[in-house]
Amino acid sequence: MGEIKFLQGNEACALGAVRAGLRFFGGYPITPSSEIAEQCARLLPRVGGRFIQMEDEIASIASIIGGSLAGTKSMTATSGPGFSLMQEALGYGIMAEVPFVVVNVMRGGPSTGHPTGPSQGDIMQARWGTHGDHPVIALYPESVPETYYEIIRAFNLAERFRQPVVFLMDEILGKMNESVEIRDDIEIIPRRKIEGDPSRYAPYAMKEDIPQTANYGEGLRFHVTGLFHDETGFPDVSGDNIQRSIDRMFRKIEEHEDVIGKWEETGTVDPDILLVSVGTQARSAKMACKELNREGISAGVFRPVTVWPFPEKRLAELSRKAKKVLIIEMNKGQLADECRKFIDGDKIIALNQLNSEMISPREIISTAKGVL
Repeated sequence: MGEIKFLQGNEACALGAVRAGLRFFGGYPITPSSEIAEQCARLLPRVGGRFIQMEDEIASIASIIGGSLAGTKSMTATSGPGFSLMQEALGYGIMAEVPFVVVNVMRGGPSTGHPTGPSQGDIMQARWGTHGDHPVIALYPESVPETYYEIIRAFNLAERFRQPVVFLMDEILGKMNESVEIRDDIEIIPRRKIEGDPSRYAPYAMKEDIPQTANYGEGLRFHVTGLFHDETGFPDVSGDNIQRSIDRMFRKIEEHEDVIGKWEETGTVDPDILLVSVGTQARSAKMACKELNREGISAGVFRPVTVWPFPEKRLAELSRKAKKVLIIEMNKGQLADECRKFIDGDKIIALNQLNSEMISPREIISTAKGVL
């Protein structure tokens, strides 16, 4: 058994990130994520890391791209307005295949919205916030203990797939406190040191779905650009190269969804109604599921932990067994719209709320009974 700590969600995020090897944080304070920056400012100097408060969110994400290219595991944290400002540089990181983590502690929006209220309004922004066709990895835990371990997994995925990872939280999760067991048996994927003949080094070799890129200062010459590029990193905007590059970036994610994908199933053997929810809102769904089953109504819960790529294959399988699929979210139906792509629309019931409060188990139970 590991050490037990009583942690706030934002604190667990910072502690887990440092455990994963975070050594550079560039950020700008914004409610409700500011405690992550505060904790990183306190923790990083103790382990030889660096914290810099930048002048804004654009500079923040630019700084961690530079930190990562220099060989340091890097992260920033923000909320909705700041996440919007970061989208151009996030696209640059995806195109250049730079590993880093962006934490978005969601709050009510659009614009400055409700800084101290929870929301799940950034789920689609995490997928399509930056322009162009691009692959995305986005995780969303439901509890403080899961936050600690999933932020470690976020860094591992970033390193393994040479890819920025978006880590979604929400105001409730960021501010709540729960006990966390700090275990020792955790896999940490280190930043790799690449060696080879400098004259033959190709950081974006097409034969490798996941490029092994050296860090600046290791003696291997390469170029980093937001343009489509050849195997050396220098611009190549020929049609054939664009197609090959896009296909390879998507392939490295699609062919490894068994590693990237993660979800939780509760009572989903043969439910009359399947409850689908993510993050803290899924906690209400689980409580509702227990009560529905206690009252003789067969119910199950499906909770994606990896939100993107979305686990549509497994959810489609489960939905075929259910009479109704109730999708519960603190937004206007972003997951419901995604699920309509692969689930019979007549089966889907959307339960949405945007009043800066979670949807209660009582409301979920009432809705479930009303549609069966």
